[in-house]
Amino acid sequence: TQQAKHRKVHLFDIDVAGGQRFFESDTLSPGQQYTLVDTPFGKLGVAICFDVRFAELFRILALEGARLIVVPAAFNMTTGPAHWELLFRARALDNQCFVAGCAPARDETAGYVSYAHSLVCDPWGRVQAQAEAAPQLLICDIDLTETDAVRAQIPVLRARRTDLYQLKYEKDS
Repeated sequence: TQQAKHRKVHLFDIDVAGGQRFFESDTLSPGQQYTLVDTPFGKLGVAICFDVRFAELFRILALEGARLIVVPAAFNMTTGPAHWELLFRARALDNQCFVAGCAPARDETAGYVSYAHSLVCDPWGRVQAQAEAAPQLLICDIDLTETDAVRAQIPVLRARRTDLYQLKYEKDS
């Protein structure tokens, strides 16, 4: 049974000097909402690929109660080695929740070569499991109550200064 429908919020429009040029907005339109799914284990957030670069989206999902955020993604061979693990660890640490990056295995013969390396990061920002580039089934047991424990120990979400941040967002709009 379908629990939710998610559309990618941030489209991948890039022109990396000496690297790739890619404009998803030529063929896609962005989603207009974030996605949170109630499961028997707790709330699950969803983001897609380039969305992982936007801390605000992940913060909203965490504030809405996400204990796990799942991100299907296919970073390329330019951004993957430099940013893949770093971004997923940062989003997990920033929001004190589990973040899982699900990527296709690398196929060097394909027109688009994925970096691969699916991974699961815990609320401390540690990598709990990570696949290699070759096809692999990644299985990782997680305890979603860890999210609650970490948030209680270091109450980042409660300590935020939204009185200051809101002013900045309003000025930038």
